[in-house]
Amino acid sequence: MMGVPTSVKIVMIEDDLGHARLIEKNIRRAGVTNEIVPFVTGAEAIDYLLGPDGTGKAWRGEPILILLDLNLPDMNGLDILEKVKNSIHMRRAMVIVLTTTDDPREIGRSFDLGANVYVTKPMQYDNFVHAIQQLGMFVAIMKIPEVE
Repeated sequence: MMGVPTSVKIVMIEDDLGHARLIEKNIRRAGVTNEIVPFVTGAEAIDYLLGPDGTGKAWRGEPILILLDLNLPDMNGLDILEKVKNSIHMRRAMVIVLTTTDDPREIGRSFDLGANVYVTKPMQYDNFVHAIQQLGMFVAIMKIPEVE
């Protein structure tokens, strides 16, 4: 079974620590050993992802997989998704949206903004693992030259 290339950094933006632990446990159970960088607020996650200059240039060419909860205490996850996808350096980041709602409008908006996968919590373990493995393989083969 193909896993996620170890070069891919996983950024988890999830304010519910119980969910965060469960997500991490599922990722590890799937045999994914990549570094997971956890955030509980959107503001901290944006600072990390877009860097000191706010452009995301620090991540240029680095493969990133973002696990994004939409319901954060300080902002809507869709705002984070929009900021990431509007960054010329971050727009190729893979994003799995994790949320408790299956509102079709929210799902549609997530995909419109560039989400790759939408998973409702409580997540079905197999679907989640499959999504992570698929995106991992996608990131592995997607060596697109970065825009300067």
